[in-house]
Amino acid sequence: MLKSEADRRVMSKNQAEEVQHEKDARRGATQLLLEILDDLKVRSAEKSDGKAEASLRDFIERLDERAFGLAILLFALPSSVPFVYVLPQILSVPMLALAGQMAAGRESPWLPARFQDRRFEIAPLRTVIKRCEPYTKWFEALARPRMTALTGRLGARIVGALLLIPSASILVPLPGTNAVPAMGVSLTSLGLIERDGALVILGLLVGIGWVVLLLVFGLSAATILKDFLLTVF
Repeated sequence: MLKSEADRRVMSKNQAEEVQHEKDARRGATQLLLEILDDLKVRSAEKSDGKAEASLRDFIERLDERAFGLAILLFALPSSVPFVYVLPQILSVPMLALAGQMAAGRESPWLPARFQDRRFEIAPLRTVIKRCEPYTKWFEALARPRMTALTGRLGARIVGALLLIPSASILVPLPGTNAVPAMGVSLTSLGLIERDGALVILGLLVGIGWVVLLLVFGLSAATILKDFLLTVF
């Protein structure tokens, strides 16, 4: 029996998405994020002021099986830029939601429709990711599949629960609570994407360790360590 034209269109769309996801899986994380943003920019209808926009729904639909890691990385990278406020607090909310979903064992990210339909300007986000690319590519070059139990289903639930700590720190609008925890979240998400348990552990140590440092030694000691980390990375 011949399939209807609607069925054929659905099959064709699904096949195209599978091919796209296979291509995406062969790219590095930051390269993939940049290419997705560039693709969304091409598809975006230009506004009268020339600013291309896309929605989070457009972005999430392009993600492959590494969706949680890529989505968290998208929010964490802009938050890891020092001396930026307000934006990290806004982005920490979806980070907390995604980390909570990982901890709950969801297989793919979910955000409320109202949040998914929220539009963002592509160019500034792409600029921030481009600035972070030299650092993330360095870690991507070192990353390889190891200690994969940490990136498997059970391990990802534990990692998601632990990511709630640095993500909650980013939500606090105080000096020293944003950049370094976001760096830790970024490293952890890279570890999830590359299936590198060692990188996951490193990211968690940076993110959670910084929060512990803030709580135990206070802002002055944390500021000294932040200056040191910025000179290293």
